[in-house]
Amino acid sequence: MKSNLSLEKVLEKTIDVLEESKKDMFDIAESSQKEHDNIKSELQLIGEEIGETINSVDRLIFINKRARIRLMEVSRDFHQYTESDIKNAYQRAEETSVEIAVLREKEDQLKRRRTELEKRLLNVQGNVEKAENLVSKVSVMKEFLKGELSCLNDQFDDLKQKQLLAIKIIQAQEEERQRLAREIHDGPAQSIANLVFRIELTQKLIDKDIVKARNELEQLKSMIRFSIQDVRKIIYDLRPMSLDDLGLVPTLKRYIDKFLEQTGVFIDFSVQGANKRLPNTYEVTIFRLIQEALNNIFKHAQISAGRVRLEFGLERVNLIISDDGIGFDSEKVSQDKYGLIFMGERCSLLGGSFKIKSEPKKGTIIKIILPIKRGEQDEENKSANC
Repeated sequence: MKSNLSLEKVLEKTIDVLEESKKDMFDIAESSQKEHDNIKSELQLIGEEIGETINSVDRLIFINKRARIRLMEVSRDFHQYTESDIKNAYQRAEETSVEIAVLREKEDQLKRRRTELEKRLLNVQGNVEKAENLVSKVSVMKEFLKGELSCLNDQFDDLKQKQLLAIKIIQAQEEERQRLAREIHDGPAQSIANLVFRIELTQKLIDKDIVKARNELEQLKSMIRFSIQDVRKIIYDLRPMSLDDLGLVPTLKRYIDKFLEQTGVFIDFSVQGANKRLPNTYEVTIFRLIQEALNNIFKHAQISAGRVRLEFGLERVNLIISDDGIGFDSEKVSQDKYGLIFMGERCSLLGGSFKIKSEPKKGTIIKIILPIKRGEQDEENKSANC
């Protein structure tokens, strides 16, 4: 027992260190992302300045040609022109030549600066990707160590068993928070940062080019609408409100219809048995299981259709999800298939079973059985009647 406790403390300390490291790497990633955005902004401004400089050079070249033609005319027939005319023609040609040389030097400097920024942008982008990759790997290692810690806790008494359950719940919450943080960072946060930059650009354009400014405002409206849709999607992923209002089956039908619209993957959804309200925990779990399975079909099955069958029994719910996609060897499920692993854990927390059968080129079948105790059903019915 003492050795288990000592190892448990070591694992807990390691997990704490990993958590601190993850925070530091996340800060590095955030800092690199800000630098990345600043460089992109400067690149855009330099690009506009290069364009303006090139236009100025072209205009001066045209003026210079006319000045040189005038100088040739004056030089050829100098006896018809005064000394002042000859001097003015020479000065005009010389001045435009100098202006052209200055602007071309400016153009070269701007292009060199642009090349330097593009190289920096690639380096910073690489740093951002590396930092995010490290954060992901540290998270995986942390969750792995938590799993090892859970295995040790299995050896303790009933009190330790309760602690193990608490750890699993916290772990699931942390994973959900991490997913939500990542979605907000990659979605609304990026969109809002881009909006700020575009608004600053529009402010500059208002005094220079009102037409471009109006076009920018139209694009900003579209970006804002997209950001709102992104936020609504995240809210829906957190918890569909219709699950409480309408129940499991109507919510699943709406979700599957939306899934078809977004992915083009048709899901044949069927319900058998008496459709009834289940305890809230079970409805949420079944929804998340189907959500994860459909995402796997879309990402990995390489097929445009799948099937979901939900069966209501007297004391249990059966769920069968299948597809005829490329499949995989279910006897060798690797540890990186976190979606399948978490689906199994969700089922086991409710005392259910999770079985997956798949072969290469023969599709995949997932069978889930969730037992529902009579007491839980009665309690849920009382809550509904209240």
